[in-house]
This record gives sequence, C-alpha cells and structure tokens, in this order.
Amino acid sequence: MQIDRKARLKIPFQPVPKQDPKERVKNWDEVYLGYDLPTAQLEATRCIQCPAAPCIKACPIDNDIPGALLKLEEGDVLGAAEVFRATNPAPDMCGRLCPQEALCEGDCVVGKVAIPVAIGKLEAFIADQQQAMGGRPIPQLPPPTGKRAAIVGSGPAGLAVAEQLALLGHGVKLFEAWPRPGGVLRYGIPGFKMDKRHIDDQVDYLHQLGVQFAYNVRVGYDVTIDELFDQGFEAVFLGQGAGQGNRLNVPGEDLEGVYMATEFLVRANLPPEELPSHLRQPIESGKRVVVIGGGDTAMDCVRSALRIGAREVVCAYRRSETEMGGREEERRHAQEEGVLFHYLTVPIRFVGDDSAHIKAVRFQRVELGEPDESGRPRPVPVIASDFELEADTVVIAIGYKVEKLLFQTTPDLKATDWGTIATEETGQTSRPGVFAAGDSVRGADLVVTALADAKRTAAAIDRYLGEKKSATA
Repeated sequence: MQIDRKARLKIPFQPVPKQDPKERVKNWDEVYLGYDLPTAQLEATRCIQCPAAPCIKACPIDNDIPGALLKLEEGDVLGAAEVFRATNPAPDMCGRLCPQEALCEGDCVVGKVAIPVAIGKLEAFIADQQQAMGGRPIPQLPPPTGKRAAIVGSGPAGLAVAEQLALLGHGVKLFEAWPRPGGVLRYGIPGFKMDKRHIDDQVDYLHQLGVQFAYNVRVGYDVTIDELFDQGFEAVFLGQGAGQGNRLNVPGEDLEGVYMATEFLVRANLPPEELPSHLRQPIESGKRVVVIGGGDTAMDCVRSALRIGAREVVCAYRRSETEMGGREEERRHAQEEGVLFHYLTVPIRFVGDDSAHIKAVRFQRVELGEPDESGRPRPVPVIASDFELEADTVVIAIGYKVEKLLFQTTPDLKATDWGTIATEETGQTSRPGVFAAGDSVRGADLVVTALADAKRTAAAIDRYLGEKKSATA
C-alpha cells in the first residue's frame, strides 16, 4: 500500500464529541461520546505509518498502533481489534485511562507538526466496536494442565494474569476483597471516566475461560497465603495493588466529614449493593467540598463532589499546576465543570465545630524552593500567610501505598524500603511460588504498566508451574 504522508498530514484533527460541562455534571456517564465509524477512519488515516513507529516504543505493552490504525482505516474494525488484542488484554480500558499524551501520543511523529493522532480514543472505539459486534471470540483452550493458581486482587494486574494463565490451560481462582470484581477499575475510577460495563465485559470473558471468582475475601485476613497453598494452589499471584491512602497527619484529620479518597469515591459513585455494609451510606457532601491533592485521584474526587450536589468545590495543591502529576485532560475537565484551584497551598489544620464535624480548613501559602527527592521544587512556607476556607466535606487525595497486612501474615515475604513487595524482574517474590506485579510492586501507577508487568509475570508463573509438573512427573 502506497502511503502519501504529505497528504495525510493535511488531514485535520478529528475531535471526539463530548458532553457539555453543564450537562455532564448532572450524570455519571462518560464525558466522551465516542467516534462514529467514518470519523474514526478519517482520524486513523492521519497516522502516517512511519517506519520507525516511536508510538510502539513508547507503549509499555508494545501495541502495534500503526497496524491497528491501518486496519481501521480500511474498515476492518475486527481486524484492528485483534491487532490490539495481540498485545493488550484491555484496550477498551487503556484507551480511556492511559495518559496517551505522555506515552504513544507524546511520541507520535504527526504531533511534531500538528495535533497527534488520537490513538487512545481510536483504541477505545475499536474495542467498543468489537464488543458491539459480539465481543471477543473465545479461543480453543489447551487441555487442562492440572495446575492451579490463586490470584489475589481483581484489578488490572490480577485480571490480566488470570486471563494469561487460563489461556495456557491452568486452573485459576481469583480472590477479591470487595463485593464485586475490578479492584481500582471499579472502586477507584468514576463512571464519567470509564463505564463499569467494560469491567463486566472482561469478567464475563474470564468466566468463559473457566476462571473462578471469590468475593468478600481479604487474603491475609480471611485466608492466608499459606492456607491457599494448603488448599492445593501451586502458585499465588499478588495483585492487590496499593490501596491504602496516605494521610496528612495534621490536627483535626479525624473530624467527621474528613474522608480518605477511596471511601469518598466509592460511597459517592457506586450503588450500595456493590459496597461492604459499612460503606453503604451515601455521602452527604454539603455545599462546600475541599479536596487536598493534585493527581488524577484528586480530579476524580472534585468531579465526583460536583455530581453529588456540592455547590463549591476547591482543589488545594501544594505546588503549581506545572508540577501536578495527573493528566492535563482531567484538570481541564474539572475546570470546565467549575472546580476552583488553589495552588501553592498546604493545609495546616482542620477546624471542627461543636459537634466535631469539619467546618473549615486552615491553609498556609508556600513558595517553591530547591528540588526535593522527587525532583520537583520543595514547597517552602510563607510566613504570616495563613487563611481559612469553609468546608462541609474534606477529601484527602495525596497518594496511595501498599498495606502491610500480607507482610504481617506471610512469613518471609519481603518488602522494599518503600513498603512495596520486593520481587525479581520475573515477578518472583522472596517466597517460592508467590509472585507479584502491578501497583503492589511499583506503588500506585498506571493501568498499562500493571498490564505490562502482569504479562511478564504470568509467563514466569507458567514456567514455574511447568517446572513443578516436570519435577513431579
């Protein structure tokens, strides 16, 4: 096929339609309405099919992006889906959740002279079209190996490892602490970013592969890893993620109306039947909500606050917008929806009323000094700059860490200095037969990096189970 790259560069960028901000704050539907087929084909034609394909190199799972877009351009949507599926077990999710501007689109050659090709939106479109046309075909599975693996956590890494092992003929059972599957995908990401049906589609597919699920089981508390081995599992994968929110440790943090991000998000945007009994009471935000933090989780919180009725929502961040770690797109959406931003601001006290309920946050302004260990400028307090903001609800969204439960209940399971699970490159932990990947190893990170780690670790688990089979044959 002859590629006229100059002609392709003249094709204008095709924006994806999305809900008006005034309307979308009234619902939990996805902001983006998606492409139609002709528009998606035209946008795919903007890909100049460059031989170097830096977009592939920038993708943690090596998606053949030009190959998929060429199939779409030609009208072969199912062929495009299979190209993505060859490397990506969740293109519908990655298309919505990956920071493409920092990955594939950030290295898109078209982006050097124009707006980059909308790779993420096209990936989501292709996956959605495949689902609408009957979903992923169920492959012919190999004969059962007789080997069983337990998967801890049903987030991105857990689902991906479960799929890979099931496709290799191993028995797989997945243990999830929450009442429904998905981990952070369901309980950490609001519907306006990704409809929960994409999780359900993935789980339905895994059921068809023979994967079993057990819910409301907290491994390390309800059952230990050693007990899983006693039950006949010959390998255990730890994909529980980094779900424990970091605290500020400032006075008043225990006041009523002060929430950690995960509790706020799940109670705000999920139906009660999908939550543990102690979290089923809906959040009453009041008129004024203050969210502390500047990443994607903070953006999820401020935008959720608007959707449950808050009239004024403030995001307070200790550095400038330049240093914010989340996606620019999410900040832009928050701004479009009316969120107010206070930069160079740190909380120093939560102020309560006579009923020990939050009524205000006392802040101190800061200026940026020398870089800290993260490489970003360190906030330095400005003397006599304190001020207060009224608040009916406060949400703390300053990052996550791996909880210590599994280390406390699993002898000889080693942690890193950062509190994550220590592993070899293969995902093998300090315990034979126990593997880990994703956020439980990296700390809170991206869906796509969890998938990349999971694929590599699933291959290592398969080798381990094969060696055990050979040794006992």
